[in-house]
Amino acid sequence: MSGGPDNLDATLDRPIIAAPRTTRRRGPRLSRADRTPLGLWFWEIDRVLLLLVSILVAVGLVAVAAASPVAAQKLSTATASIDPLYYFYRQLMWVIVGVPVMLAISMLPKAQARRFAVYGTLFFLFLLILVPLAGASVNGAQRWLGSGFFRLQPSEFLKPLFAVSLAWVLSLRLHDPSLPVVPLSLGLTGVIALLLMGQPDLGQTIIFAATWFVLVLVAGLSMRILGALAGMGFAGLVLAYFFYPVAQQRINIWLFDKGDSFQVDKAHTTLTAGGLIGTGPGAGLAKFQLPEAHTDYIFSVIGEEFGIIACVAILALYLAIIVRVLVRLLDEEDSFLILAVAGLIAQFGGQATINMAVNTQLFPSKGMTLPFISYGGSSFLALSIGMGLLLSLTRRNPYAARVSMTRNWNQK
Repeated sequence: MSGGPDNLDATLDRPIIAAPRTTRRRGPRLSRADRTPLGLWFWEIDRVLLLLVSILVAVGLVAVAAASPVAAQKLSTATASIDPLYYFYRQLMWVIVGVPVMLAISMLPKAQARRFAVYGTLFFLFLLILVPLAGASVNGAQRWLGSGFFRLQPSEFLKPLFAVSLAWVLSLRLHDPSLPVVPLSLGLTGVIALLLMGQPDLGQTIIFAATWFVLVLVAGLSMRILGALAGMGFAGLVLAYFFYPVAQQRINIWLFDKGDSFQVDKAHTTLTAGGLIGTGPGAGLAKFQLPEAHTDYIFSVIGEEFGIIACVAILALYLAIIVRVLVRLLDEEDSFLILAVAGLIAQFGGQATINMAVNTQLFPSKGMTLPFISYGGSSFLALSIGMGLLLSLTRRNPYAARVSMTRNWNQK
Protein backbone atom coordinates (compact mmCIF):
# COMPACT_ATOMS: atom_id res chain seq x y z
CA MET A 1 0.00 0.00 0.00
CA SER A 2 1.23 3.46 -0.74
CA GLY A 3 0.41 4.59 2.80
CA GLY A 4 2.51 1.87 4.56
CA PRO A 5 5.05 2.36 7.34
CA ASP A 6 7.99 2.72 4.97
CA ASN A 7 6.30 5.58 3.10
CA LEU A 8 5.25 7.20 6.42
CA ASP A 9 8.84 7.16 7.75
CA ALA A 10 10.06 8.61 4.50
CA THR A 11 7.54 11.40 4.82
CA LEU A 12 8.57 12.21 8.40
CA ASP A 13 12.24 12.33 7.38
CA ARG A 14 11.60 15.05 4.83
CA PRO A 15 12.63 18.57 5.88
CA ILE A 16 9.72 20.79 6.81
CA ILE A 17 9.85 24.22 5.19
CA ALA A 18 8.00 26.84 7.24
CA ALA A 19 5.67 29.14 5.38
CA PRO A 20 6.83 32.74 5.16
CA ARG A 21 5.45 34.91 7.96
CA THR A 22 4.52 37.76 5.68
CA THR A 23 0.94 38.87 5.26
CA ARG A 24 -0.30 37.85 1.83
CA ARG A 25 -2.59 39.91 -0.27
CA ARG A 26 -5.95 38.22 -0.68
CA GLY A 27 -7.33 40.58 -3.27
CA PRO A 28 -6.43 43.43 -5.62
CA ARG A 29 -4.10 46.11 -4.30
CA LEU A 30 -5.90 48.50 -1.87
CA SER A 31 -9.14 46.55 -2.14
CA ARG A 32 -11.04 45.59 1.02
CA ALA A 33 -9.52 42.12 0.75
CA ASP A 34 -5.94 43.45 0.65
CA ARG A 35 -4.31 42.33 3.93
CA THR A 36 -0.87 43.84 3.34
CA PRO A 37 0.33 46.61 5.69
CA LEU A 38 -0.38 49.18 2.96
CA GLY A 39 -3.86 47.79 2.36
CA LEU A 40 -4.70 47.77 6.07
CA TRP A 41 -3.38 51.34 6.44
CA PHE A 42 -5.47 52.55 3.51
CA TRP A 43 -8.73 51.24 5.00
CA GLU A 44 -7.95 52.17 8.61
CA ILE A 45 -6.67 55.72 8.01
CA ASP A 46 -9.04 58.67 8.25
CA ARG A 47 -9.01 59.53 4.55
CA VAL A 48 -11.20 62.61 5.06
CA LEU A 49 -8.70 64.04 7.53
CA LEU A 50 -5.82 63.18 5.21
CA LEU A 51 -7.61 64.97 2.35
CA LEU A 52 -8.20 68.09 4.45
CA VAL A 53 -4.54 68.22 5.50
CA SER A 54 -3.46 67.74 1.86
CA ILE A 55 -5.60 70.71 0.83
CA LEU A 56 -4.03 72.77 3.61
CA VAL A 57 -0.51 71.88 2.41
CA ALA A 58 -1.45 72.86 -1.17
CA VAL A 59 -2.86 76.18 0.07
CA GLY A 60 0.38 76.73 1.96
CA LEU A 61 2.46 76.34 -1.19
CA VAL A 62 0.32 78.90 -3.01
CA ALA A 63 0.58 81.30 -0.05
CA VAL A 64 4.38 80.94 0.22
CA ALA A 65 4.65 81.58 -3.53
CA ALA A 66 2.70 84.82 -3.01
CA ALA A 67 4.84 85.92 -0.04
CA SER A 68 8.23 84.74 -1.31
CA PRO A 69 9.00 87.86 -3.43
CA VAL A 70 8.73 90.03 -0.30
CA ALA A 71 11.37 88.11 1.65
CA ALA A 72 13.54 87.67 -1.45
CA GLN A 73 13.53 91.41 -2.16
CA LYS A 74 14.57 92.23 1.41
CA LEU A 75 17.52 89.84 1.20
CA SER A 76 18.64 90.99 -2.25
CA THR A 77 21.45 93.52 -2.57
CA ALA A 78 22.80 95.73 -5.34
CA THR A 79 25.27 93.00 -6.30
CA ALA A 80 23.29 89.86 -5.55
CA SER A 81 19.66 89.28 -6.42
CA ILE A 82 17.62 86.41 -5.01
CA ASP A 83 15.06 84.62 -7.14
CA PRO A 84 11.57 85.93 -6.23
CA LEU A 85 10.36 82.33 -5.75
CA TYR A 86 13.38 81.29 -3.71
CA TYR A 87 11.35 80.57 -0.56
CA PHE A 88 8.67 78.78 -2.55
CA TYR A 89 11.24 76.34 -3.94
CA ARG A 90 12.62 75.74 -0.46
CA GLN A 91 9.14 75.20 0.96
CA LEU A 92 8.39 72.77 -1.88
CA MET A 93 11.50 70.84 -0.89
CA TRP A 94 10.29 70.68 2.73
CA VAL A 95 6.90 69.45 1.54
CA ILE A 96 8.60 66.70 -0.49
CA VAL A 97 10.48 65.67 2.66
CA GLY A 98 7.73 66.26 5.23
CA VAL A 99 4.74 64.57 3.58
CA PRO A 100 6.47 61.14 3.34
CA VAL A 101 7.51 61.55 7.00
CA MET A 102 3.88 62.21 7.92
CA LEU A 103 2.64 59.18 5.96
CA ALA A 104 5.37 56.92 7.37
CA ILE A 105 4.49 57.87 10.97
CA SER A 106 0.78 57.42 10.23
CA MET A 107 1.51 53.77 9.35
CA LEU A 108 2.87 53.04 12.85
CA PRO A 109 0.67 50.89 15.10
CA LYS A 110 -0.62 52.81 18.10
CA ALA A 111 1.82 51.20 20.56
CA GLN A 112 4.79 52.02 18.32
CA ALA A 113 3.54 55.58 17.79
CA ARG A 114 3.43 56.04 21.58
CA ARG A 115 6.94 54.60 21.96
CA PHE A 116 8.23 56.84 19.18
CA ALA A 117 6.76 59.89 20.91
CA VAL A 118 8.26 59.04 24.32
CA TYR A 119 11.76 58.46 22.93
CA GLY A 120 11.44 61.55 20.73
CA THR A 121 10.44 63.65 23.74
CA LEU A 122 13.57 62.60 25.63
CA PHE A 123 15.78 63.33 22.63
CA PHE A 124 14.42 66.78 21.81
CA LEU A 125 14.23 67.74 25.48
CA PHE A 126 17.96 67.04 25.61
CA LEU A 127 18.45 69.25 22.52
CA LEU A 128 16.34 71.97 24.14
CA ILE A 129 18.66 71.91 27.15
CA LEU A 130 21.60 72.37 24.77
CA VAL A 131 20.12 75.52 23.18
CA PRO A 132 21.32 77.99 25.86
CA LEU A 133 24.76 76.35 25.73
CA ALA A 134 25.34 76.00 21.99
CA GLY A 135 22.33 77.59 20.30
CA ALA A 136 22.36 80.07 17.44
CA SER A 137 20.85 83.52 17.97
CA VAL A 138 18.57 85.02 15.29
CA ASN A 139 16.84 88.40 15.66
CA GLY A 140 17.75 88.53 19.33
CA ALA A 141 16.32 85.09 20.19
CA GLN A 142 18.40 81.99 20.89
CA ARG A 143 16.10 79.18 19.79
CA TRP A 144 18.02 77.16 17.20
CA LEU A 145 20.78 74.59 17.02
CA GLY A 146 23.10 74.36 14.04
CA SER A 147 23.44 76.83 11.21
CA GLY A 148 22.39 77.33 7.63
CA PHE A 149 20.48 74.45 6.04
CA PHE A 150 21.03 72.21 9.09
CA ARG A 151 19.52 74.62 11.61
CA LEU A 152 16.58 73.30 13.64
CA GLN A 153 14.38 74.54 16.45
CA PRO A 154 14.07 71.78 19.09
CA SER A 155 10.94 73.27 20.69
CA GLU A 156 9.00 72.86 17.42
CA PHE A 157 9.73 69.12 17.28
CA LEU A 158 9.18 68.70 21.00
CA LYS A 159 5.61 70.05 20.90
CA PRO A 160 3.74 67.11 19.29
CA LEU A 161 5.95 64.47 20.91
CA PHE A 162 5.44 66.08 24.33
CA ALA A 163 1.64 66.05 23.89
CA VAL A 164 1.56 62.29 23.23
CA SER A 165 4.06 61.51 26.01
CA LEU A 166 2.12 63.65 28.47
CA ALA A 167 -1.08 61.85 27.47
CA TRP A 168 0.57 58.51 28.22
CA VAL A 169 1.74 59.70 31.66
CA LEU A 170 -1.69 61.09 32.57
CA SER A 171 -3.48 57.98 31.31
CA LEU A 172 -1.62 55.98 33.98
CA ARG A 173 -3.61 57.90 36.63
CA LEU A 174 -6.86 56.47 35.30
CA HIS A 175 -5.53 52.95 35.94
CA ASP A 176 -3.94 53.76 39.31
CA PRO A 177 -5.18 57.00 40.96
CA SER A 178 -2.41 56.82 43.57
CA LEU A 179 0.29 57.59 41.02
CA PRO A 180 1.53 61.23 41.30
CA VAL A 181 1.37 61.78 37.55
CA VAL A 182 -0.17 65.26 37.69
CA PRO A 183 2.65 66.79 39.80
CA LEU A 184 5.18 64.93 37.64
CA SER A 185 3.67 66.28 34.42
CA LEU A 186 3.45 69.78 35.91
CA GLY A 187 7.13 69.64 36.88
CA LEU A 188 8.14 68.53 33.38
CA THR A 189 6.04 71.28 31.80
CA GLY A 190 7.58 73.82 34.18
CA VAL A 191 11.12 72.79 33.21
CA ILE A 192 10.27 73.19 29.52
CA ALA A 193 8.65 76.58 30.21
CA LEU A 194 11.77 77.83 32.00
CA LEU A 195 13.97 76.71 29.11
CA LEU A 196 11.69 78.42 26.60
CA MET A 197 11.47 81.68 28.54
CA GLY A 198 15.26 81.77 28.63
CA GLN A 199 15.41 81.87 24.82
CA PRO A 200 13.04 83.91 25.09
CA ASP A 201 9.91 82.39 23.49
CA LEU A 202 6.68 83.33 25.25
CA GLY A 203 4.50 82.02 22.42
CA GLN A 204 5.83 78.46 22.62
CA THR A 205 5.65 78.61 26.40
CA ILE A 206 1.94 79.40 26.19
CA ILE A 207 1.39 76.50 23.77
CA PHE A 208 3.12 73.99 26.05
CA ALA A 209 1.29 75.26 29.14
CA ALA A 210 -2.05 75.24 27.33
CA THR A 211 -1.42 71.69 26.11
CA TRP A 212 -0.81 70.55 29.68
CA PHE A 213 -3.93 72.35 30.90
CA VAL A 214 -6.13 70.78 28.18
CA LEU A 215 -4.81 67.31 28.97
CA VAL A 216 -5.36 67.54 32.73
CA LEU A 217 -8.81 68.95 31.99
CA VAL A 218 -9.66 65.96 29.77
CA ALA A 219 -8.08 63.62 32.34
CA GLY A 220 -10.78 64.63 34.81
CA LEU A 221 -9.23 66.79 37.52
CA SER A 222 -11.66 68.52 39.89
CA MET A 223 -12.90 71.98 38.99
CA ARG A 224 -11.38 73.37 42.18
CA ILE A 225 -7.92 72.26 41.16
CA LEU A 226 -8.45 73.43 37.58
CA GLY A 227 -9.56 76.84 38.86
CA ALA A 228 -6.40 77.09 40.94
CA LEU A 229 -4.29 76.12 37.92
CA ALA A 230 -6.04 78.72 35.76
CA GLY A 231 -5.29 81.32 38.42
CA MET A 232 -1.64 80.28 38.43
CA GLY A 233 -1.54 80.65 34.66
CA PHE A 234 -3.01 84.14 34.83
CA ALA A 235 -0.50 85.05 37.54
CA GLY A 236 2.26 83.78 35.26
CA LEU A 237 1.10 86.10 32.48
CA VAL A 238 1.02 89.04 34.90
CA LEU A 239 4.58 88.24 36.00
CA ALA A 240 5.63 87.97 32.36
CA TYR A 241 4.19 91.43 31.75
CA PHE A 242 6.22 93.00 34.54
CA PHE A 243 9.47 91.05 34.17
CA TYR A 244 9.56 90.17 30.45
CA PRO A 245 10.12 93.38 28.42
CA VAL A 246 9.10 91.89 25.06
CA ALA A 247 5.77 90.68 26.46
CA GLN A 248 5.18 94.05 28.12
CA GLN A 249 5.85 95.88 24.87
CA ARG A 250 3.49 93.69 22.84
CA ILE A 251 0.70 93.76 25.42
CA ASN A 252 0.99 97.56 25.67
CA ILE A 253 0.60 97.85 21.91
CA TRP A 254 -2.36 95.48 21.88
CA LEU A 255 -4.30 96.74 24.89
CA PHE A 256 -3.21 100.34 25.37
CA ASP A 257 -2.05 101.34 21.87
CA LYS A 258 1.31 102.42 23.31
CA GLY A 259 4.65 101.80 21.65
CA ASP A 260 5.80 100.84 18.17
CA SER A 261 2.84 99.18 16.45
CA PHE A 262 4.45 99.07 12.98
CA GLN A 263 4.11 95.29 12.54
CA VAL A 264 0.47 94.96 13.57
CA ASP A 265 -0.55 98.08 11.67
CA LYS A 266 1.08 96.83 8.46
CA ALA A 267 -0.48 93.42 8.96
CA HIS A 268 -3.94 94.95 9.26
CA THR A 269 -3.37 97.20 6.25
CA THR A 270 -2.18 94.27 4.12
CA LEU A 271 -4.99 91.98 5.23
CA THR A 272 -7.70 94.46 4.26
CA ALA A 273 -6.02 95.82 1.11
CA GLY A 274 -7.54 93.18 -1.15
CA GLY A 275 -11.16 93.55 -0.09
CA LEU A 276 -13.43 90.54 -0.45
CA ILE A 277 -11.88 88.89 -3.52
CA GLY A 278 -8.28 90.16 -3.40
CA THR A 279 -5.99 91.87 -5.88
CA GLY A 280 -5.03 88.61 -7.60
CA PRO A 281 -1.97 86.32 -7.35
CA GLY A 282 1.23 88.36 -7.43
CA ALA A 283 -0.59 91.69 -7.69
CA GLY A 284 -0.35 92.72 -4.03
CA LEU A 285 1.70 95.82 -3.17
CA ALA A 286 1.00 96.37 0.53
CA LYS A 287 2.74 93.07 1.34
CA PHE A 288 6.14 94.58 0.47
CA GLN A 289 5.87 96.77 3.59
CA LEU A 290 5.09 93.78 5.78
CA PRO A 291 7.77 92.25 8.03
CA GLU A 292 8.05 88.42 8.03
CA ALA A 293 5.49 88.18 5.24
CA HIS A 294 6.35 84.54 4.48
CA THR A 295 6.13 83.32 8.11
CA ASP A 296 4.30 85.14 10.90
CA TYR A 297 2.14 87.38 8.69
CA ILE A 298 1.42 85.14 5.71
CA PHE A 299 -2.29 85.22 6.57
CA SER A 300 -2.29 88.95 5.79
CA VAL A 301 -0.65 88.28 2.42
CA ILE A 302 -3.44 85.81 1.65
CA GLY A 303 -5.98 88.48 2.56
CA GLU A 304 -4.46 91.01 0.16
CA GLU A 305 -4.01 88.78 -2.88
CA PHE A 306 -6.92 86.33 -2.49
CA GLY A 307 -9.37 88.35 -0.41
CA ILE A 308 -11.18 88.08 2.90
CA ILE A 309 -13.25 85.25 1.42
CA ALA A 310 -10.10 83.15 1.07
CA CYS A 311 -9.17 83.91 4.69
CA VAL A 312 -12.61 82.75 5.84
CA ALA A 313 -12.21 79.59 3.74
CA ILE A 314 -8.86 78.85 5.43
CA LEU A 315 -10.45 79.41 8.83
CA ALA A 316 -13.20 76.96 7.84
CA LEU A 317 -10.58 74.44 6.71
CA TYR A 318 -8.85 74.53 10.10
CA LEU A 319 -12.21 74.25 11.82
CA ALA A 320 -13.14 71.26 9.65
CA ILE A 321 -9.92 69.47 10.65
CA ILE A 322 -10.56 70.10 14.35
CA VAL A 323 -14.21 69.01 14.16
CA ARG A 324 -13.31 65.91 12.16
CA VAL A 325 -10.81 64.80 14.81
CA LEU A 326 -13.18 65.50 17.70
CA VAL A 327 -15.99 63.60 16.01
CA ARG A 328 -13.57 60.72 15.54
CA LEU A 329 -13.10 60.64 19.32
CA LEU A 330 -16.80 60.24 20.11
CA ASP A 331 -16.69 56.44 19.83
CA GLU A 332 -13.23 55.98 21.38
CA GLU A 333 -12.86 54.52 24.86
CA ASP A 334 -9.09 54.15 25.28
CA SER A 335 -8.02 56.84 27.76
CA PHE A 336 -4.54 57.25 26.27
CA LEU A 337 -5.89 57.71 22.75
CA ILE A 338 -8.46 60.27 23.88
CA LEU A 339 -5.83 62.28 25.76
CA ALA A 340 -3.17 62.07 23.02
CA VAL A 341 -5.51 63.06 20.20
CA ALA A 342 -7.02 65.87 22.29
CA GLY A 343 -3.54 67.22 23.07
CA LEU A 344 -2.39 67.09 19.45
CA ILE A 345 -5.49 68.76 18.02
CA ALA A 346 -5.42 71.39 20.80
CA GLN A 347 -1.86 72.30 19.82
CA PHE A 348 -2.72 72.41 16.13
CA GLY A 349 -5.87 74.46 16.56
CA GLY A 350 -4.33 76.73 19.20
CA GLN A 351 -1.35 77.62 17.03
CA ALA A 352 -3.59 78.38 14.04
CA THR A 353 -5.95 80.47 16.17
CA ILE A 354 -3.13 82.53 17.69
CA ASN A 355 -1.54 83.25 14.29
CA MET A 356 -4.81 84.36 12.69
CA ALA A 357 -5.76 86.38 15.77
CA VAL A 358 -2.42 88.21 15.64
CA ASN A 359 -2.93 89.05 11.97
CA THR A 360 -6.39 90.44 12.71
CA GLN A 361 -5.21 92.38 15.80
CA LEU A 362 -7.27 90.21 18.16
CA PHE A 363 -4.15 89.01 19.95
CA PRO A 364 -0.73 90.55 20.67
CA SER A 365 2.11 89.63 18.33
CA LYS A 366 3.59 86.23 19.18
CA GLY A 367 5.93 85.27 16.33
CA MET A 368 4.04 82.03 15.68
CA THR A 369 3.66 80.36 12.30
CA LEU A 370 0.40 79.32 10.63
CA PRO A 371 0.36 75.47 10.55
CA PHE A 372 1.22 73.98 7.14
CA ILE A 373 0.90 77.41 5.47
CA SER A 374 3.76 79.54 6.78
CA TYR A 375 7.27 79.00 5.42
CA GLY A 376 9.70 77.09 7.63
CA GLY A 377 11.61 73.81 7.55
CA SER A 378 11.55 73.00 11.28
CA SER A 379 7.93 74.08 11.54
CA PHE A 380 6.75 72.00 8.58
CA LEU A 381 8.65 68.86 9.60
CA ALA A 382 7.44 69.16 13.20
CA LEU A 383 3.86 69.63 12.03
CA SER A 384 4.26 66.62 9.73
CA ILE A 385 5.37 64.53 12.71
CA GLY A 386 2.42 65.76 14.78
CA MET A 387 -0.11 65.11 12.02
CA GLY A 388 1.43 61.69 11.37
CA LEU A 389 0.92 60.82 15.03
CA LEU A 390 -2.64 62.14 14.86
CA LEU A 391 -3.40 60.03 11.78
CA SER A 392 -1.84 56.98 13.42
CA LEU A 393 -3.75 57.34 16.66
CA THR A 394 -7.11 57.89 14.90
CA ARG A 395 -6.77 54.80 12.70
CA ARG A 396 -9.49 52.23 13.24
CA ASN A 397 -10.69 48.94 11.83
CA PRO A 398 -13.77 49.85 9.74
CA TYR A 399 -15.36 46.48 10.60
CA ALA A 400 -14.74 46.56 14.36
CA ALA A 401 -17.73 47.16 16.60
CA ARG A 402 -17.48 50.52 18.33
CA VAL A 403 -19.25 51.68 21.49
CA SER A 404 -19.95 55.40 21.64
CA MET A 405 -18.49 57.25 24.61
CA THR A 406 -21.82 59.14 24.75
CA ARG A 407 -23.81 56.01 25.60
CA ASN A 408 -24.10 56.95 29.31
CA TRP A 409 -24.75 60.66 28.93
CA ASN A 410 -28.52 60.35 29.42
CA GLN A 411 -28.35 57.74 32.16
CA LYS A 412 -28.83 58.68 35.81
